[in-house]
Amino acid sequence: MELWSSPLWYASYLLVLIGLAGYGSHRLVIVYLYLKHARKRPEPVKKFEDLPLVTIQLPVFNELHVVDRLLDSVAALDYPKEKLQIQVLDDSTDETTEICEAGVSRLRAQGFDAQLIHRTDRTGFKAGALENGTKEAKGEYLFILDADFVPNPDVLQKTIHYFTDERIGLIQTRWGHLNRTYNVLTRIQAMFLDGHLELEQTARNRSGRFFTFNGTAGIWRKSCINDAGGWEHDTLTEDMDLSYRAQLKGWRFIFLNDVETPAELPVDMDGFKSQQHRWTKGSIQVCKKVLPAIWKAKVPLAIKLEATAHLTSNFAYLLLICLCFLIYPNQYAAAEFGPASSSLTYYLVNVPIFFFASVSVIFFYLTAQKALRPGTWWREIPYLPLLLALGIGMSINNAKAVLEAIFNHQSAFVRTPKYGIGDKPKHDWKKSSYKAIKTLTPVVELLFGFFFLFVVVDAALGQRWSSAILLLPFPIGFFYTSLASLARMLPASRKNEGAGTDSP
Repeated sequence: MELWSSPLWYASYLLVLIGLAGYGSHRLVIVYLYLKHARKRPEPVKKFEDLPLVTIQLPVFNELHVVDRLLDSVAALDYPKEKLQIQVLDDSTDETTEICEAGVSRLRAQGFDAQLIHRTDRTGFKAGALENGTKEAKGEYLFILDADFVPNPDVLQKTIHYFTDERIGLIQTRWGHLNRTYNVLTRIQAMFLDGHLELEQTARNRSGRFFTFNGTAGIWRKSCINDAGGWEHDTLTEDMDLSYRAQLKGWRFIFLNDVETPAELPVDMDGFKSQQHRWTKGSIQVCKKVLPAIWKAKVPLAIKLEATAHLTSNFAYLLLICLCFLIYPNQYAAAEFGPASSSLTYYLVNVPIFFFASVSVIFFYLTAQKALRPGTWWREIPYLPLLLALGIGMSINNAKAVLEAIFNHQSAFVRTPKYGIGDKPKHDWKKSSYKAIKTLTPVVELLFGFFFLFVVVDAALGQRWSSAILLLPFPIGFFYTSLASLARMLPASRKNEGAGTDSP
C-alpha cells in the first residue's frame, strides 16, 4: 500500500474535513443564536381597523392531484370575501388547466373575486408567472402558496396585522408537513426542513441577520417587491434572490415560527432529488449574484459573515465528494481509529474535526425536534443515522447542481411531483402519470455504494472497527438514493404509468 502512504493524502483529507467542520461549526452558531433569541417573538405594532385587500397568488404547473385541495383550502380562509382576490397562475400543459378552470368557476359562484391567468409558455418559470400575475394584482399584500400547500383558515388573521409597520416587506410562516409519517423518506425530509425552518429562519430573523422567503406560505408587500426590482428570472431560487435584494434595500422581514402552513412532502426519491437539485443550484446562482453586493453593503461584519456561510453552504457537497475519494487512501496514509493507534496527535486533530463535521449536525437536528415536539422528540433519534446517510447519498445529485451553477449550465425549473396525499401509507401514488426521471445519477450513486461497501469491509477485515462503523452511512446512503431511483425505472414500476407530464 505504498501508493497510499504519502502524507499528501492525509493532508488533503484533513483539509477537506476542516472545510466540512467549518460548515458544521456554523450550525452550532445557528443553534446558539436560536437559543438566545427564540423567545423574542415579534408582535404587530397595532392592528388594521379595516382589513386590507389581499391578493392570493397560486402558481401552478401540472398539479392535477393537488390543485382542487389548494382551492378548497383558500376558499375556507377566515377573511372577508370582498377583501380577497384569488389568482390562479397556471402554466400547465396537461389537464390541470381544465381543473383550474372548473375550480375558479366554483370560487366565483361562492362570491370570490377569482381569476385564472393561463400562460402558453413558461418564460421565467415560477418567477415569470408571479411577475405576470403581480401586474394584475389588486391588493398591496400578496399571499403566495404553492399547489401542495393547505393553509390553515386563520393564517391571514395571524399575519396581516404585522404590515401595520410600514417597514415590513414580508411575513413568512413555518411549513408544516401533511405526510410526515408516510414513509421513511418523508420523515427524514421533515427533519431536514424542521432544522432549516425552526432553527435557521428563527435564528437569522430574530438576531438581525438576513433571512429568506421560502418561496411559498408567505405574504409580500407589493411595493417592497417593486422597490427591490421585482421578480427576476436568472436563478432557479427566485425567492432567495428577491429576499436578499429587498433586505439590501432596507426592508424588514418577519418569520413567525408558531404560525404553521402545512404542505405535502415528496414521497419518492425522484421528486426529492429534483427538488434538492433545484434548491441547491439556485442557491449557488444567488450566491454568485448577490454576495458581492452584501460585502459592499453597510451592515455589520458578523451579518456579512453569516450571509456568506448561508449562501456558500452548498459548496459543502463538493467537499463531501472530495472526501469520498480521500477516505480509502487515508486508511493507509494515517494512523487507524481504534485502540491499536498509538498516535495521540492523531486523536487531538481528528476528534475535534469529527465533532464539528458530524456531531454538530446531529445536535442541530435534535435541537429542532426538541423545540417542535417537546414531548416526543426522542422518537426521532432512530432516524438520525438515516438522516446522515441520506445527506451523504444526495452528495452526487447536489454536487452536480453546484457545478452546473458554477459553470452557468442552464436548466429548466423542474417541478416536484405531488400526489395529494397525507399520512396514508396505502395511497397508490405510483399509478400517477408522472414519469420517473431518466438520468445516469443513480448509476453513479450505485457505483459509489459498491465502492464504500468495499471500503467498510476492508476496514473490518483489517480490524479497524471504528472506521468501519463510522463509514457505514456512506454505502447505506448511496445504495438508498440509487436503488430508490432505479426501482422506479424498472418495467414493473412503470406498468401503471402513462405519458409523463414532467421530465427534465
